[in-house]
Amino acid sequence: MRFPQGLRRKDAGLRSAEVAANGLTGRLFWADGTPAPGRDAAGNPAGPAYVLIHGIGVSHRYLRRLHGELAGAPTYSLDLPGFAGTPRPGRQLSAEDYGAFIAQTLKASGIDSYILVGHSMGVQFTIEAALYAPERARRLVLMGPVVDSRHRSVPRQGVALFLDALLRESASSNWIVVTDYFRCGPRWYLTEVPVMMGYPTERRLAGINVPVLVLRGNHDQVAGPEWCIRLAQAVPQGSFVEIPQAGHVVQHVRPRQVAEAIRSFVGAPSR
Repeated sequence: MRFPQGLRRKDAGLRSAEVAANGLTGRLFWADGTPAPGRDAAGNPAGPAYVLIHGIGVSHRYLRRLHGELAGAPTYSLDLPGFAGTPRPGRQLSAEDYGAFIAQTLKASGIDSYILVGHSMGVQFTIEAALYAPERARRLVLMGPVVDSRHRSVPRQGVALFLDALLRESASSNWIVVTDYFRCGPRWYLTEVPVMMGYPTERRLAGINVPVLVLRGNHDQVAGPEWCIRLAQAVPQGSFVEIPQAGHVVQHVRPRQVAEAIRSFVGAPSR
């Protein structure tokens, strides 16, 4: 992990540091009250940390409200390589590449035990991070997982995302997503779309041996209920939760309800 400019304040109280592995660079974010990455985070007696992982084209920003709700326990968010203005890799990255990056940078940061919380394509990265370092991932939370079997072509996936943004999302969540898409840029976004579309979510998820929570907003146009239930049933310890009155970006629109569902799943006390 590198700190070329020291620790710096960002995003209403979040601190950040540059993290690197395998020639790739991203950023790690945490709030006051969470141990800074490095030696201070190692051996943290508070139990597994929450690690929030964004999806394609976006950043930690649309996870910011959920981060705040979970931050009574150690909580970290990532901006992954190629997204949110981080340096773009010189080649297409697979979900496995992102999973390895997540696991390696968390280990280098002294974060040895964690609950991975992924959203959308971040679900794919989450699964791969857990498969890469199964001894460190204690539980998985999969929010709005892609790609739903109803949307296995790029046009269908695009229509589902458009309808969700038009009909189900708030102005603030749409603003964050759209501005993050611009920061990512169309070239990298389109580079990673085939990776997302071709990822065998059910097959890879079947290799997970820790408890898994699949969570969706009940109005999510992207990740339907049948698909989410099927994923929950693909693992020995799977469960499924719907959050009312929310679409695909459920963690931004209903952060408190999502946090309560996650804490209930983990067995942690409510705030």
